[in-house]
Amino acid sequence: MTLTVLNVAYPLAPVGIDAVGGAEQVLSMLDRALVRQGHHSIVVACQGSSAVGTLFETPAEKGALDEAAKSRAQRAHRAAIAAARARWPVDVVHLHGIDFDAYLPDDGPTLVTLHLPLAWYSSHVLMPSREDLWLHAVSKAQQETAPAGSRLIKPIPNGVDMDALQERRSRRDFALVLSRICPEKGIHLAIDAAIRAAVPLAIGGQIYPYQTHAQYFADQVEPRLDRRRRFLGPLGFSAKRRLLNAARCLLIPSLAAETSSLVAMEALACGTPVVAFPNGALPDVVEHGKTGFLVNDTDEMAGAIIASADLDNETCRAEARERFSLDRMVSAYLDTYRALAKLGARHCRLGAAR
Repeated sequence: MTLTVLNVAYPLAPVGIDAVGGAEQVLSMLDRALVRQGHHSIVVACQGSSAVGTLFETPAEKGALDEAAKSRAQRAHRAAIAAARARWPVDVVHLHGIDFDAYLPDDGPTLVTLHLPLAWYSSHVLMPSREDLWLHAVSKAQQETAPAGSRLIKPIPNGVDMDALQERRSRRDFALVLSRICPEKGIHLAIDAAIRAAVPLAIGGQIYPYQTHAQYFADQVEPRLDRRRRFLGPLGFSAKRRLLNAARCLLIPSLAAETSSLVAMEALACGTPVVAFPNGALPDVVEHGKTGFLVNDTDEMAGAIIASADLDNETCRAEARERFSLDRMVSAYLDTYRALAKLGARHCRLGAAR
């Protein structure tokens, strides 16, 4: 069954191999996999994106990402989705943005991946009334937080491209943070821990032009930086891979409930232990004392940075290969696409019969 799948990104974040956010990276992996397996992949995303399949661009917002900018971007996305569906026989629309309800198609087989904490979504959107609208979480831990009455199908866990991440490098004595720069990611705590551990820290990440994000960097991150704790800015895939394969450990000081933590999976695929606060799905990703450490405060994080040098890199790689397969993720999405497409075809036949 050859499919035509329309993947729709969050309107304010570009997608592609160098994308920063987990949702954007998952979308890009699906785009590549669909094309590789002979399906038609269509991607609706803002300017600055790249796709292996057919890219349908919407205008990129250039200034501050305020409510007016978000509203413009949502309207452009809704128009682009309608235009794409009018041009191609789309079997399934797959939405990835937290604001998906602002440009949700009125009909047709539709899948929504809930990449972010479920508490961040309006409760009514988690209770779809349409038979052809399916929502899912990306981990068991995330699914367990769903409010009463939510209608979610079985979670589809994330996976990472093990082969693409492989790059043998000598280990160097630095810790690494890869993250969006915003208050809930707790970057300032990673810097404090690295200072206490007397270990250099490299921080790669994007500061999106939200007022709260810029203020957080100026007030909490920038004053803590020094010659040994450096902010590198946004990193493309090649730079990220190089750092992940060289670092002694990856730090995830997130203060929010991580729904899956794609970057933790990427680090383990590179043989790099993960030191993290045990929020959300992270305890299901990191095996304490084997592939990293789960810590409760900056003092424990500092100690774990030092202790991470004693963990076995090959054990981390083996665990990642066993548990975070990209093929497994892609297969689950394709099965879901096929089931939704068959549901849509059945509805069409019933409508024609009437």
